[in-house]
Amino acid sequence: MPKVENYMLNRTKAPHIKDAIEFNLHLKPYEKFVLDNGVEVYAINAGAQDVLQMEMVFYAGNSFEKSNAVAAATNYMLKNGTSSKTAFEINEHFEYHGAYCNRSCQNETASISLHTLSKHLSVLLPVIKEMITDSVFLEEELAIYKQNSKQKLSVSLQKCDFVANRLIDAYLFGEQHPYGKYIVAEDFDALTTGQLKHHFQQYYLNGHCVIFVAGKLPANLFETVNKQFGKLAIKPGKPQIINNATPAEIKKYRVANDPNGVQGAIRIARPFPNRLHPDFIKMMVLNTLFGGYFGSRLMDNIREDKGYTYGIHSYVQSHFQDTALLISTEAGKDVAEATVEEIYKEMKVLREELVDEEELLLVRNYLIGNILGDLDGPFHIIGRWKNIILNNLDEKYFYDSVNMIKTIPAEELKELANKYLQPEDFYELVVI
Repeated sequence: MPKVENYMLNRTKAPHIKDAIEFNLHLKPYEKFVLDNGVEVYAINAGAQDVLQMEMVFYAGNSFEKSNAVAAATNYMLKNGTSSKTAFEINEHFEYHGAYCNRSCQNETASISLHTLSKHLSVLLPVIKEMITDSVFLEEELAIYKQNSKQKLSVSLQKCDFVANRLIDAYLFGEQHPYGKYIVAEDFDALTTGQLKHHFQQYYLNGHCVIFVAGKLPANLFETVNKQFGKLAIKPGKPQIINNATPAEIKKYRVANDPNGVQGAIRIARPFPNRLHPDFIKMMVLNTLFGGYFGSRLMDNIREDKGYTYGIHSYVQSHFQDTALLISTEAGKDVAEATVEEIYKEMKVLREELVDEEELLLVRNYLIGNILGDLDGPFHIIGRWKNIILNNLDEKYFYDSVNMIKTIPAEELKELANKYLQPEDFYELVVI
């Protein structure tokens, strides 16, 4: 008999702990199909479970509406009735097959997403097709939508954080800009089925579309999708979008919203370039250090040390065009102004002092760890690709981002702080 070696763990020696930055990350490539009408389909075939996600992204968001609230209302009502199915029948069809169909509307895009068992795709896509070609926008359905929307808005307007989110975007971009405009109750009252049908005709029936699919994909995926959508009038590509920001001249605001409230909502923000600018990737590192995760400078000072808030965060807004760097928190009314002062103090420290390597390593590992999480499973992977593709980028952007996170020196972060963390560049808002 062969000799069996007896290997024993040496429990007196700790195992090697590998930093996240030591991993070589790989973004799984997509498969690309083109439907008969030219619409592009990006697919990730992965996963052990017999499930898939499909998302149809239309350029039908707020940037394209002729009147406030039209884009969101049109998108929402895609599931509220066709000429052959009621809203109840549409929802029942998806539920019967254990599937979930959702709609969402953003600034430039509006989406219809489907989560389902892979084997049910062929019986669910015809209903999706009906929704994007034959929605009827009934008066009674619109009336219910308007009533519910106004009620939700009325409740939300009592909350300081909701009001602050609306106002800071209006200051940054202007109230007529798609990123800065906000809806009032009268906008819902003014909605008509005619407006919705016109938006539907132009931006869904004859709109620009791109499709993303991920999961355990059936062998006949392309044929199935092409059969339902390949002959439609939808088009590939991205329509031109030009929106000129008109930021407010005044930069400091104090707004009284709830006299009985105990907290104030604080928003401090400045304009910032989008993903196409070389500083965007660098800012992902600086922002994380500043206020982008639970161990950030802002959290350590304002939550842990001062106890002014339960949480404070900074982030770069995700927009296709010019975007913004924003700090967001809620703090007690009596410490709201002190919180603002501490935020500027942390900016000053980053402008004047180099971050030490230990703290920077922690931030690098956190960011790489987040990316590792985003590469776990087909739905996360297609989400990465969707972000890249819709922003007119390619896989080089992904690998450049990883390399920047791993290698950007402390000196460059200090230069970046001096460029983008100057108090005079920020809009400052406190809603109490």
